Amino acid sequence: MADIQSLLTIMQQLRDPDSGCPWDLAQDFASIVPFTLEEAYEVVDTIERQAWDELPDELGDLLFQVVFYCQLGQEQGKFDFSTVITRISDKLIRRHPQVFAPPSLSHPSRITNVAEFNQTWDNIKASERQQKHQHSALDDIPQALPALTRARKIQHRVAKVGFDWAELAPVVAKVHEEIDEVLVEVNQRDQDPDFYQPRIVDEMGDLLFAVVNLARHLNVDPEQALRQGNQKFERRFRGVEQCVAGSGKPIEQHSLDELDHYWNVVKQDENAN
Repeated sequence: MADIQSLLTIMQQLRDPDSGCPWDLAQDFASIVPFTLEEAYEVVDTIERQAWDELPDELGDLLFQVVFYCQLGQEQGKFDFSTVITRISDKLIRRHPQVFAPPSLSHPSRITNVAEFNQTWDNIKASERQQKHQHSALDDIPQALPALTRARKIQHRVAKVGFDWAELAPVVAKVHEEIDEVLVEVNQRDQDPDFYQPRIVDEMGDLLFAVVNLARHLNVDPEQALRQGNQKFERRFRGVEQCVAGSGKPIEQHSLDELDHYWNVVKQDENAN
């Protein structure tokens, strides 16, 4: 059976200055970031498609990204794979005192439900931020996160310190308010040839942020929900294209009403199944 050392050795050979792969030798930390993001999304896609036979390959590709970074870190004397293993092991033990620490005055009994675990987890992470001299609740939220995910994380953080609505009604009202503000700018644009377009962008940002907040209050991951929405639209539009193909007329020659009729047919067939 292969082990992690075999993979580390392969990575070392790929980066060997004399006999390694020219492509691997040309890479640095920044250049492989896009590949890391791509591999992470491929793992997500495989899981959402429940393509379990493909998942080991995709997880292997993602693991290779970690090994690549560790090889670069070792070459530059910054860290190596064992550093990463030690750090994550220490973090998991530190953040799960209910599992690894013996009962004490601060943790008199084991945590038995998710709500208690989440509270303990948040308290530990807040303590870690203080130790790192991070004083804002928003510290250490990565800028590179997808925008929907980052919005949800920002809202979760501020909610933990009390900056949040306790009821759903004002959350919904805020969405309607932001829609109205977008439409105000749209009407202004239609009346003013010198309208400043970034104002609409700004208001659309507020609207999307409010929608993410609504999703959070409904315990819905907005990134996952939008991915599912994308998949649903794509599936149904492909169905529309099949209907168009059977009509003998190019899609561009169909009216919107005709295409909308095909859409409803596809939707009804999907709901019937």
